[in-house]
Order: sequence, then C-alpha cells, then structure tokens
Amino acid sequence: MRDFIAIDVETANFESSSICAIGAVKVEDGAIVDRRYSLVCPEPNYYNRRCMEVHGLCDDDTYDAPSFGTVWTQWSDWLAGYTLVAHNAAFDSKCIASACRIYGLEPPEDWSCTLRTARARIPRHVLPSKSLDSLCDFFGVSLQHHHNALDDALACAKLALVLSDL
Repeated sequence: MRDFIAIDVETANFESSSICAIGAVKVEDGAIVDRRYSLVCPEPNYYNRRCMEVHGLCDDDTYDAPSFGTVWTQWSDWLAGYTLVAHNAAFDSKCIASACRIYGLEPPEDWSCTLRTARARIPRHVLPSKSLDSLCDFFGVSLQHHHNALDDALACAKLALVLSDL
C-alpha cells in the first residue's frame, strides 16, 4: 500500500458522532505529500470529562469551529479515490460513518487498519501491546502529541508504511 490517507478523529463524548477534531495525512507513492487538520463543533455538542482528559480539547476550543458536515464536504475532493487508514479503524470508521449520517453524507467504505495489520504481523511475544504509542516506540516512529488528531494520523501513516514492508 503506497497511496492512502491516514486519518484520526477525537470525540467530545461517548457518542460516536461527536467528532471534535480530525486529522489526515495523504501518502502518494510511499511519501507523505499533504496533511490537513480541523477542529470540529461536535454533534452532540457537549464534552465528557474523560474525553477531555484524553485529548485536552474542550468547548472553548470548538465553540466556533465548523461542523463535521462542513469539514467533510470541504475535504471530499481531497479524500476521493484513496483508501483511508486508521489505527483501530473500527473506531474511526464508526465515528465518521455516524457523523456522515447526521449530515446526510455518504460515509467512506474503503478502510485499512494498522492495528489489525500489526496484530497479524507482529507476534505477541515480540510486542504484547499494539497500541499506537507502543508501535511508534517499537519502530522508532515519532509521535509528538498522542491524541492530537493530526499527530496520530501522521504516526499512523508512518506505521502503515513500516508495516507494509514487514
């Protein structure tokens, strides 16, 4: 896999549609060529304390941010034709599909998952945890601000390239 977009979302609460930040990194021919990040006004628009502790975002950060529908529509041409890659794609794909439903948008269907790939290719005795930060440490991939959507997407892109060579 040499052409894809690594993507990551953060949520404001435990509702899958409550995306409050989205980051994406485009890879073409095995090289990172572009990246995007946006804060998002979550739907529903409230923050759970536990979620805020994870990513550090709160209502003050997103009160005037665009809706997911606006961001996704603005990004649609940029995303078109690419497989989306996420670390734990089950989470990110569910969140994006839920948010797409709210805004009457078609959710993406072509996903790949670095977590699933890592579990299949790296034996448990070699690396018990396949979390994003554990894999980054193991492969020497920089992960500057874990749970920042853009930094996580960038780390995911780099991991996808490393894992494709295993």
